[in-house]
Amino acid sequence: MKAPLRRGFSFYLAHMSTDRRRFIKIGLAGSVAALVPWRLRSSPAFKPAPGIKVLSTWDHGLVANAMAMSVLGRGGDALDAVEQGVAVVESDFTNRSVGLGGRPDRDGHVTLDACIQDHDGRAGAVAFIEHYEHPIQIARAIMERTPHVMLVGEGAERWAKENGFPRKEVEIPEVREQWKEWLTKGEYKPVVNRENHDTIGMVAMDERGRLAGSCTTSGIAYKVHGRVGDSPLIGAGLFVDGDVGAACATGTGELVIRVAGSHSVVELMRQGMEPREACRVVVQRILDKHPGLEEHQVGLLALRKDGAHGAYSIYEGFSYALSSEEGTELVKSDFVRALK
Repeated sequence: MKAPLRRGFSFYLAHMSTDRRRFIKIGLAGSVAALVPWRLRSSPAFKPAPGIKVLSTWDHGLVANAMAMSVLGRGGDALDAVEQGVAVVESDFTNRSVGLGGRPDRDGHVTLDACIQDHDGRAGAVAFIEHYEHPIQIARAIMERTPHVMLVGEGAERWAKENGFPRKEVEIPEVREQWKEWLTKGEYKPVVNRENHDTIGMVAMDERGRLAGSCTTSGIAYKVHGRVGDSPLIGAGLFVDGDVGAACATGTGELVIRVAGSHSVVELMRQGMEPREACRVVVQRILDKHPGLEEHQVGLLALRKDGAHGAYSIYEGFSYALSSEEGTELVKSDFVRALK
């Protein structure tokens, strides 16, 4: 199953239109392996129920949404959908910002972060781990098998091994050569929207109206060894409250952490704000607290418990995948600043 998924995703990216507002209608079949350019053919056995919805960040959200919708279309719950959806992207070793195919830190280590949260607020997270293909699965296991929310580093890796998660060694010559070239200067300079930035975050609602969210990343390329961004932090990269809604973030994690980005969005929705406006207010808060901010992107997604949704970003170019019983489209987010 995994090899066809990776081939389909790579082919899709190679043929994608540069117009990010173009609607990409996907007739959501029961298997992600059936994904072909521009259309996943419908099947009588797969008919998504009214009300189910999935949102995820960036272009790679399309293939993630296809898997998540296949789970929901079979009557599955939102938690399974958000776990299995982002796991598809973790398995795509051509992706340079998620999973073991990601770019390393400045010491040459590919370190991974992930978190997951359900409708009732239960949460699991893992950070600063190496050699595991699916950190999102480990995060869920931490939530379900321990009294803790987050495990990190060597302790998390030992726990994962003890709980049956297989280690995986992935060496990509192209990535290693790029890292060696970077070492000649050793400078980090962010570039807006490069490589679809970093994270894949996903929020979903199932046919019972239950919400869940997930987030997974290999983090900023060439970061200081040991750095952890917003992606595994509940309240920063992801926050779910079944009484209100869910939100996730992508972009420069330090900026999201400083304003508890996803939690802030959900709390604004709790106060009655529309999802899009809640995202906009938090993005503006980031800008207000960091005058002179340049070349740093942050994008926020929100899904309210009634199915209303919205997004906002600092710079233009942030796109997200939106799926419902009507199909899937790649949507261009509203933004504060236009690219020069």
